[in-house]
Amino acid sequence: MKNILSEIRPAIVSTLVFAVVCCGFYPLAVTGISKLAFAGKANGSLIVDKNGTIIGSELLGQNFTGEGYFHPRPSAAGANGYDAASSSGSNLGPTSQKLADQIKERIAAYRTSNGLAETAAVPADAVTASASGLDPHISPANAALQSARVGKARGITPEKIQELIAANTYKATFGMLGEDGVNVLKLNIALDALK
Repeated sequence: MKNILSEIRPAIVSTLVFAVVCCGFYPLAVTGISKLAFAGKANGSLIVDKNGTIIGSELLGQNFTGEGYFHPRPSAAGANGYDAASSSGSNLGPTSQKLADQIKERIAAYRTSNGLAETAAVPADAVTASASGLDPHISPANAALQSARVGKARGITPEKIQELIAANTYKATFGMLGEDGVNVLKLNIALDALK
């Protein structure tokens, strides 16, 4: 029995040491450094209004449906979409008839809501959900197609709408990683600020 304990003791001690270091000190150090160096990002990239109320996160999509707002990508997260607690895609594959039908319906609805011709090209991000279902960005082409509807609903000139789109567009990282995108929440907040 004594021989077994002498064999097991180093394993138990090393397990405890690694548990304290890896599950205690290391996460605390990383969290502390990130909160000091990247305070906004470490706290969820929250957007707060002048009264201190949290409006949302620039990293999570929200559903905007009004005519005077830019609409985000469709979402499959949760029963009604945009549910951060149920982040997921639809899991429908390219051969899925259900996905094909959804895309056809979304294309028709997009063309109708934005006053486009029946044969007008529609950006893929306007009719397909992202893998997380919470993508906060749309493509600049998607924003440009929605700009006439938003401008008309708000009585804003096309030049001012384009200026707001440009101000809320981020470029691909290093000019080559990813694609340019427009943050929908920040763009809609900028629109509301024009009042």
